[in-house]
Amino acid sequence: MQPRWIYFAMVAGLVSGASISALAATVQITMDKLEIAPAQVSAKVGDTVEWVNKDPFAHTATAKNGDWEVMLPPHKSGTLVLKKAGTFEYYCRFHPNMKAVLTVTP
Repeated sequence: MQPRWIYFAMVAGLVSGASISALAATVQITMDKLEIAPAQVSAKVGDTVEWVNKDPFAHTATAKNGDWEVMLPPHKSGTLVLKKAGTFEYYCRFHPNMKAVLTVTP
């Protein structure tokens, strides 16, 4: 029979491994008056980006490289979990003058 401390050590290891995902953050970006704020944001792989549309009309957050697009109905929000590192320029398809940059680190 194994000593009890081994079981406690195994449970502690599992719990500490599970807490790594709890470190993921939510980054909030606002679309208001046809502007994206902040226009430059940094986040990490695993983080969630939440775009909040405060305007009375629809927007999108569309990556220029085609990796993702988030639809944002009027006065609603949308989210994206970041899956890969890189620098992503994005814009609103409906209002192409609305541009921003999202930098994702590992």
